[in-house]
Amino acid sequence: MIVAFVGTAGSGKTTLTAEFGRYLEENGYTVEYVNLDTGVKKLPYRPSVDVREDVTAWELMEEGLGPNGAIVKSYDLLVPKVSDYSRRMRGLAEGSDYLLIDTPGQMETFLFHEFGVSLMEDFPDALSVYLFSPEILRKPADFCFALFFGLMIDLRLGTTTVPALSKVDTVDDLDEIRKYLDDVGYLTARLKFESSTQGLLAYRLCSSLPEIAPPTRVLYLSAKTREGFEDLDTVAYEHYCTCGDLT
Repeated sequence: MIVAFVGTAGSGKTTLTAEFGRYLEENGYTVEYVNLDTGVKKLPYRPSVDVREDVTAWELMEEGLGPNGAIVKSYDLLVPKVSDYSRRMRGLAEGSDYLLIDTPGQMETFLFHEFGVSLMEDFPDALSVYLFSPEILRKPADFCFALFFGLMIDLRLGTTTVPALSKVDTVDDLDEIRKYLDDVGYLTARLKFESSTQGLLAYRLCSSLPEIAPPTRVLYLSAKTREGFEDLDTVAYEHYCTCGDLT
């Protein structure tokens, strides 16, 4: 089973990749790891495929590029190697129970660059887990944004994408958050009373979600407490055996 963790910087992708991998190994699974971040210096897991073997962002910065330019340039240099990475990753996936893919810290370098999109085109069977942090959820429209962004990742990468709230151990009232994320009808009803242009847009978007979004459920994960790891394992199994609709 191939699981790719996607999310903004600071959403917990790398930490979750490592801790979920340890959880799987402790439960008898064989796990392989892939690091696609050219900017990371230390990893809490040992990757079998690591893009830093070919190029690192900090090496390019030493040549005079700024942080953003170095990161973009590093993926420009990796594009010709996509086929080789795909072959190696597919071999690892076939020889293990799980292949965990840790995507770049700067999400835009994966979603809006040829390297990330071309690579994932070779893995239409992968399950993408879109991680978003609790701090972005301040008002009803934010919940709509989180749900729709997961759908946009699905559209961009061509992989089934499951939205996942990370760092739930830091949330004081998770039940309140779950009312908005688990029940689109409830969220839409709340948005109906928003008078701003943003609220109106969010209301119209969320009203269309049941019709256009594939059936799935939001995951609630914590790398610190391992909350939600069993659910993530179950969702991955349902995705690959096609015996469930991920709801």
